[in-house]
Amino acid sequence: MVTRDEGEWAEAEAGPGQRPEDEPGQGVVTAFGLQMKLLRVRAGLDRTAFGKRVGYAAQSIASFEQGRRIPPPRLIDKADEVLEAGGLLKALKEEVARAQYPAFFRDAARLEAEALELFLYAVQAVPGLLQTEEYTRALLAMRRPLLDEDTIEQRVSARIARQDILNRWPAPLMSFVIEEAVLRRPFGGKAVLRGVLEQILLVGQKRNVEIQVMPIDNQDNAGVDGPFTLITRKGGDQVAYLEVQGRSILLTARDEVRSVAARYGIIRSQALTPRESLGFIEKLLGEL
Repeated sequence: MVTRDEGEWAEAEAGPGQRPEDEPGQGVVTAFGLQMKLLRVRAGLDRTAFGKRVGYAAQSIASFEQGRRIPPPRLIDKADEVLEAGGLLKALKEEVARAQYPAFFRDAARLEAEALELFLYAVQAVPGLLQTEEYTRALLAMRRPLLDEDTIEQRVSARIARQDILNRWPAPLMSFVIEEAVLRRPFGGKAVLRGVLEQILLVGQKRNVEIQVMPIDNQDNAGVDGPFTLITRKGGDQVAYLEVQGRSILLTARDEVRSVAARYGIIRSQALTPRESLGFIEKLLGEL
């Protein structure tokens, strides 16, 4: 399966001002907004009054109703309660949540969220599951063509929401091998880099997470073909996600996936151990 991507797993480029419904498959966002507006009007509430009851400004309510912003789960739950919708709005919550990702990534996002094992090799940026909001925002602000502020904030929220997997139980086994150069790139400035390195150290303390650094001065590196992610699904089947130059491939053929898995095993053996890696990151922090 060949799809389109713009870098690290998730978010695609959209032109400035692009709205959620402009992308195929996101009409559910518009439908949700219209449904919420009808229920609000039926309840006799203007946007200001309704916004106060659900914790959002009238301008934000207008954006949700017009399909220009994707409503977060907490808003959907509160709106369903305030408008006495009887579960009508909550029934759309899962589909609305899927719409926060570009169409090409929705299947991958579902696989990631349900993964039993997740192994990732990163060569360009800190993996999204380890990023801070500031780091993500800095990356998105550098995209060309430029993204508008609403799109940036939507994608920041979507990427951070993916990190719920870190607190899921039963906990998935997660392994990250990150190129040293990635950990030295000051995207957004030194303060942002410091924050994301601290975040990596924090996540690296979890019992189900192993983080390894691939040193720049290694003469051998089996990852020369580029980044990838391995996902083990329920039942034990694995899939591999590859990306390069604005294109992504989801591999499901057993022989192809086995080859990628073998490559990851070699990469891990060439990288610093998890204990050495955390110490290395602590040293980088001391240099900032």
